[in-house]
Amino acid sequence: MTNETLHSVRDLLPGIADQARVVDETRRVSDDVIEDLQNTGVLRMLQPKRYGGSEIDPVEFYEVVRAISGACGSTGWIVSVLGVHPWHLALFDQRAQEDVWGHNRLALVSSAYAPMGQLLPVEGGYELSGTWKFSSGCDHASWALLGALQFGAEGRPVDFMTVLVPRADYTIQDVWDVVGMRGTASNEITVTKAFVPEHRTIRNYETAQLRGPGQKINSGPLYRLPFATIFTSAIAAPIVGVVAGCHESYVGVMRERVRLSLGGGRFAEDHVAQVSVARAASEIDAATLQMDRNVRDMWDLARAGEDLPMWMRLRARRDQVRATERALEAIDLLFKTAGGNSLTRGNPIERAWRDAHAGSVHVANEPERALALYGRGAFGLPVEDNLV
Repeated sequence: MTNETLHSVRDLLPGIADQARVVDETRRVSDDVIEDLQNTGVLRMLQPKRYGGSEIDPVEFYEVVRAISGACGSTGWIVSVLGVHPWHLALFDQRAQEDVWGHNRLALVSSAYAPMGQLLPVEGGYELSGTWKFSSGCDHASWALLGALQFGAEGRPVDFMTVLVPRADYTIQDVWDVVGMRGTASNEITVTKAFVPEHRTIRNYETAQLRGPGQKINSGPLYRLPFATIFTSAIAAPIVGVVAGCHESYVGVMRERVRLSLGGGRFAEDHVAQVSVARAASEIDAATLQMDRNVRDMWDLARAGEDLPMWMRLRARRDQVRATERALEAIDLLFKTAGGNSLTRGNPIERAWRDAHAGSVHVANEPERALALYGRGAFGLPVEDNLV
């Protein structure tokens, strides 16, 4: 099956690659690039058809994300994160979807899912206050999905929720000045005593149970897949794409390079370089194939109206964090064998190495937690975690 969005995006990749260094230096992807990507439909691939989206096989979305990330890691990361949020919004009450897409079907939504907000019950909804770090692409978004704890009458947290907040209700602090993924502008969001109507909230427990009020109108298979698979794959895919793109350019550049030390000779004739390129390619392929296999298996079951077994959900999380680990192993091999040439600031290999390692520290890419969950399931122990 042809990925039509990928075909449209490919025309933009040379320009995105040309801007990668500027994005890294200015810490921001330009509005023009975001608009160009909007025009390809990539940011609406997981959006319901009823609201102008494609509502497509998610594997096709991750394929496009990897391609963009290969040209510029920051751009690919923003596309993946902003592009996965329409899927989550589709699980909310229809009124929340209307609040966003009823006014603008091109509206972008950022997120900060850590439960840094405090929700106090008030008439008709909640009062929200808090400060959230790391909201990637928030400068391009007009809404935000924010994690918050609901507090009861005794002042104790009673529920973990995600709330939808319009841009008018929060401020953004430009604090993102980091070593990698610099252009994601993953800045800080602050909300002070904003009213959140009940319909703009969703319980994380219900989401983990593959339930959401939005499924009443968005009944397609896409919206019966686990958040823990769809979102975490959107966090791993850019890293795999960054490394895959680096590998491709690495092989092209190094093919004709001549060593000035260690006896000289063509770099391509060096046995160590040959083995490193092979190992890196294998790690990238393994990461891609396993992730795509897992998502597609779930997609096929959802299309058939069948339940998703827990072992399959655990396997998806296992392979998603392993995909990130494999990508890091691959980029470390390339970085090391490139020698001193990989150290120059702004060098594509150096930038890919920084971007891949920076993206890997996202909590969704934390290997120990996800692998331990898989191990519990394999041993027949109970698994209770919202990120499965």
